[in-house]
Amino acid sequence: MDLRNIAIIAHVDHGKTTLVDELLKQSGAFRENQAVAERAMDSNDIERERGITILAKCTSLEWQGTRINIVDTPGHADFGGEVERILSMVDGVVLLVDAAEGPMPQTKFVTSKALALGLRPIVVLNKVDKPDAEPERALNEVFDLFANLGADDDQLDFPHLYASGRSGWADVELDGPRKDLSALYDLIVRHVPAPAQIARAAEPFRMLATTLSADPFIGRILTGRVEAGRLRTGETIKALSRKGERIESFRVSKILAFRGLSQTAIDMAEAGDIVTLAGMSRATVADTLCAPEIDTPLPAQPIDPPTISVTFGINDSPLAGRDGAKVQSRVIRERLLKEAEMNVAIRVSDTPGGDAFDVAGRGELQMGVLIENMRREGFELSISRPRVLIREEGGQRLEPIEEVTIDVDDDYTGAVIEKLTGARKGDLVEMKPAGTGKTRIIAHVPSRGLIGYHGEFLTDTRGSGVLNRVFLEWAPHKGHIPGRRAGVLISMENGTAVPYALFNLEDRGRMFIGAQEPVYEGMIIGEHSRDNDLEVNPLKGKKLTNIRASGSDEAVRLTPHIQMSLEQAIAYIDDDELVEVTPKAIRLRKRHLDPHERKRQARAAG
Repeated sequence: MDLRNIAIIAHVDHGKTTLVDELLKQSGAFRENQAVAERAMDSNDIERERGITILAKCTSLEWQGTRINIVDTPGHADFGGEVERILSMVDGVVLLVDAAEGPMPQTKFVTSKALALGLRPIVVLNKVDKPDAEPERALNEVFDLFANLGADDDQLDFPHLYASGRSGWADVELDGPRKDLSALYDLIVRHVPAPAQIARAAEPFRMLATTLSADPFIGRILTGRVEAGRLRTGETIKALSRKGERIESFRVSKILAFRGLSQTAIDMAEAGDIVTLAGMSRATVADTLCAPEIDTPLPAQPIDPPTISVTFGINDSPLAGRDGAKVQSRVIRERLLKEAEMNVAIRVSDTPGGDAFDVAGRGELQMGVLIENMRREGFELSISRPRVLIREEGGQRLEPIEEVTIDVDDDYTGAVIEKLTGARKGDLVEMKPAGTGKTRIIAHVPSRGLIGYHGEFLTDTRGSGVLNRVFLEWAPHKGHIPGRRAGVLISMENGTAVPYALFNLEDRGRMFIGAQEPVYEGMIIGEHSRDNDLEVNPLKGKKLTNIRASGSDEAVRLTPHIQMSLEQAIAYIDDDELVEVTPKAIRLRKRHLDPHERKRQARAAG
């Protein structure tokens, strides 16, 4: 059968997974009466809840005698470690762009990787049926983006289609018949070359492992594209590291190929196809799986380094162990090492004390998803404030700089620019109109300056602004950037919060807890209206007397408290604070300090 391997690239919420749904349906991958969930490729619970793709996934369909293997890539830069490996498996890319928003930062990030590999793109302008769509402007912006990224003449001469993924149609012309996606199928078959590996079918077997996962029945499994030769179930092959060192020899217990949304066991893997192998015990991502006579590994794509680090520790608060079953540091360490093995963008190291672990990754969202997965598995953790990783090169300190793209109402542009370019040490790069009453701001800001900024940004723009960020480069350190300005309200007692006490504390600031919630000494229960921390008593009840007066005993009406998400809590805390994460609760608290250290800090603060 003729074969095509493609990846679909898009920014968050540009409709990529919805388009893949329609491609599968119209190709006959599902039975007519088969029940299929919306966004079928988003198999992870968190992916479904947030509407984003986190894990790269493969699927396969047949169109008029051609098998098309499609890879759905993540739409956020924090999960870019998936993207870099996946692109080495494909021969073409479909770039999906929202006709209203145009190419966004994540589009730029992944497209630069694809163009550097020499892949020729197909551009699909999605959501052209929306009232605010401007497909011609978006198309011009895509061309400018390719030119800025150094695309060659063949890549700049890209074909494009107008589409609506939700309605299930794609046409060459904007005013086409709008019936189905046949124009996209035909363009993929015509424009994307067949795998060059097919010509090397007679050579010894070689395959580069690009994704690693585990199956409860067959164990460790590796997915990749067969670069040369054929492989049958039961044959013995070996694994080579990136440096050419032999890792292990193993017998292939199973070969799985993608057919629709499921994987099917096949007898033989052929050159050019994307398959999954089982049977190995130590081989991992970027290793070469090959015939015993091969001694040279396949070249593997380098992975961009982590930019932030977070410390994971045991939950040692007075409320520890009430919600979760997995609370020991040994169990936490095993889970983090397993995550680092599956995800090459994450690195785990022990801290000097041995009861906490430094986890380095791409960004706050990636860390938030890992922590959310762990709390759903029954873990209890204490999480530190994210720290930006600093490099030393040629005697100079370098820090990560991110390109921030903001779409905001004209009324709020001044406040946003002042925050980014003032204390946060950002540089304004571009500012232009982005539709009626909207402005697009592009700035280069140190990663340190963006930690905790998103909450301020939503407040400054009354919730109407959209902020996207992507790693740009390493640049000289820009000096001190002040952290959070407001102080916090800290509980000085252990017990259950009383409505009367919280009502009286509302003058002091905004609350993070409600009535009847458990509190303990050192727990942060609110944000102070001033810049200093304040110890308060949330347990203080009303003094009871035998005198009754009209109106004095009315029920207390509390202002609704702030409920922070996991990412908001991690970004909010200061260096001397922690986030306590359990399966049922997210709490903020001060680090445990002995009395001498507390006095020393008090003296230092004046």
